[in-house]
Amino acid sequence: MLTPYEFGSPLGRRVYDLRHTCLTNWLNAGVPAATVAEWAGNSVPVLLATYARCIDGQLDDLKQRIEGAGELPDPAAAGV
Repeated sequence: MLTPYEFGSPLGRRVYDLRHTCLTNWLNAGVPAATVAEWAGNSVPVLLATYARCIDGQLDDLKQRIEGAGELPDPAAAGV
């Protein structure tokens, strides 16, 4: 908790900047939005309304996951 003096100082503004950076880093690291929202004390809609434009660098990983999900085992090969 910041004192009234700290809140009115540049530190008060900086605390929000640090929070914003932290949440953006978590999202970009692949932490699920629901988890980040819980950790931040936000709802998922509020979190994504603010941070969705900041999420970057996950497209290749997501494409691989989608492609991998389509590679299901062949039941005939498994003797089923």
